[in-house]
Amino acid sequence: MTQLESQWITGFVDGEGCFFVGINKNSKMTTGFQVLPEFVIVQHKDDEQILHALKSFWGFGVVRKNNGDRQCYRVRSFTHLQNKIIPFFEKHKLKTKKNLDFLKFRKILLMIERKQHLTVEGLLKIDSIRLQMNQSDSKKPRKKLLLVDDKLVFDYDLSKIESSLS
Repeated sequence: MTQLESQWITGFVDGEGCFFVGINKNSKMTTGFQVLPEFVIVQHKDDEQILHALKSFWGFGVVRKNNGDRQCYRVRSFTHLQNKIIPFFEKHKLKTKKNLDFLKFRKILLMIERKQHLTVEGLLKIDSIRLQMNQSDSKKPRKKLLLVDDKLVFDYDLSKIESSLS
């Protein structure tokens, strides 16, 4: 198996990695929404061995099919993100604008650690930070949380609510 060095990983993640925070509806959560942070690297299936080398380097995460002929290395465990991924990139600084996404990702993880994601105010703040991340990745609009009549909704759900009221 390929042996990886920290500086190589930093450069590779600068070009190919993604610090992502999703927010999904989940009726079991106190706010009705769940915050899902993840660290992801996607590669063509021909380069899958590098994803397995990353998994071996860190000792956690999963390698699985992503989309089409692409595979991904993904870390979703809060413990692994907070105790391994964050300290790694604090020590081995990213050199591109990806570092700005990393800093926002780290801030969101700290907010989760402080349980702020369990309040409406904290969730709205996390959403605001999340929407500033990975802006060049896609031109399609992203869902945004809104507080309407003391209830959290995604902005795309608002049109459904408004049309049902007319």
